[in-house]
Amino acid sequence: MRKFLLTGLIFGALLGGHAFAQGDYPTLSQVNQRLQKLGGNPSVELKTLTQTLGGKDIQVLKIGKGNLDQKPAIAVVGGVEGFHVLSVELALQFAEKLIAEHSDALETTTFYVFPNMSPDAYEQYHAALKYERRGNANSADHDRDGTPNDNGYSDLNGDGMITWMRVEDPMGDWTVSKEDERVLVKADRSKGEAGKYRVFKESKDEDKDGKFAEDLKEGIAFNKNLTYKFPVFEPLAGDIAASEKETRALLDYLFEQWNIFAFVTFSPANNLSAPMKYNAGDARKRVVTSILEKDQAINAMVSDIYTKTVSQKAFQQSNQGTDGDFFQWAYFHFARLSFSTPGYWTPEFKGKTNAEANYLAWADSLGWDSFVPWTEVKHPDFPNQKVEVGGIKPFVMVNPPYEKVGEIAQEHTDFILKLAAMQPKLELHNLKTEALGNGLTRITVDLFNNAALPTHSEMGARSRWLRKIRIDIDASGDKLISGDKIKLLDSMGAYEKVTLSWIVRGSGNVNIKAGAAHTGFVTQTVKL
Repeated sequence: MRKFLLTGLIFGALLGGHAFAQGDYPTLSQVNQRLQKLGGNPSVELKTLTQTLGGKDIQVLKIGKGNLDQKPAIAVVGGVEGFHVLSVELALQFAEKLIAEHSDALETTTFYVFPNMSPDAYEQYHAALKYERRGNANSADHDRDGTPNDNGYSDLNGDGMITWMRVEDPMGDWTVSKEDERVLVKADRSKGEAGKYRVFKESKDEDKDGKFAEDLKEGIAFNKNLTYKFPVFEPLAGDIAASEKETRALLDYLFEQWNIFAFVTFSPANNLSAPMKYNAGDARKRVVTSILEKDQAINAMVSDIYTKTVSQKAFQQSNQGTDGDFFQWAYFHFARLSFSTPGYWTPEFKGKTNAEANYLAWADSLGWDSFVPWTEVKHPDFPNQKVEVGGIKPFVMVNPPYEKVGEIAQEHTDFILKLAAMQPKLELHNLKTEALGNGLTRITVDLFNNAALPTHSEMGARSRWLRKIRIDIDASGDKLISGDKIKLLDSMGAYEKVTLSWIVRGSGNVNIKAGAAHTGFVTQTVKL
């Protein structure tokens, strides 16, 4: 892997022409300050969609020039998981770099940036007790025992972090990894391996039901609350899909933005370093659960661009979505091209097959303090058993030290701009007029999609949520002898041409207009 260009604990990021010095991931207050500064730019509209039950703003930046709603658009989404603080910074820095360094892209493309969809959970990164939180500030009865949020985490060793606890038990399912004695793995009983521990998140059985941390003191996770494969009755998902204020506000907003042709989501899901796989059987189901065949080819093409643009290589990153998540909703239910990446992976170390062992080898090589040594504690629920607390510190496996973020953000900005350059682009070519006599003129013109991407995903071509290409000619009904006054095309492939023809009576000019919000519009004046 190419070495990171930035070292040290502070780097400068351009923000409105000024150096923004930051030594750690920003607080919500710092995020808001940067958003307000961006909102002061004439090419930016900053809007608050709603507030969470915790009183935190859900905001969007709409960035572009001219008629923003009539240009192809890309939506960039961060903070779909509250513990993935890197994602918020990548979305923010993309917006900052776009304004400061790439204003030319705003002439042809509109960008929607949703920097943080989980601000209640994000705040836990800077809290006195650090743990990888997903849920918002809503009250929820995750274990359905009639009392909400009554069995969360407990800081048993008093270090201000929630890690793991292991309980010595010969009937347990876990044993020490052969790759790193600090790491626990499931015992493979088929190979004669015996378990040594039971493993739980650091907690107590506060509601005395024999379970640990099963009713967390947090609400609903945004990334489990979407409608595609909604995980009914699972903790953190909510009672119904789109039950939360932030979920509904985002969906309501998106359903008014007809010009979005693609999403780039920073999340644990990944179909960029490794594209999704087409499954014919799942694609034919009444409820489609496989990427469609033509869209898989697009995913593979975009994935190739991503891997050539982003220097990091994924280690065992095969997570292509989880039930109820946003990344899959954007494709299967909103019918847009949808791409997702964690943005960061631990480099692969030779001989390491376990993700935690691999991470610790990387952290050790850099001298990072990323592990809480296993330390014995007295646990009220296990009075006669040895209980130890320890493990990899929260946040560190998915969020690199802040000193690394600058280059990561730059590479992902470059990728998103390359994706924008591939957007659908309609053009009218080879205009011909032919006098037929008796005041009649035949008009012929080619509509051409001069782009590496089709005008619609295959899923979008099936869906009523992605508008068809509309071709209008403004000849009145008594003048239009042949051809459609309004013609609709389901889609056009990459570099595809469609020939259009009309016969018109009379003299003067007529105008031809073709396009859709997500492809942009093109016009042609024809002299009869």
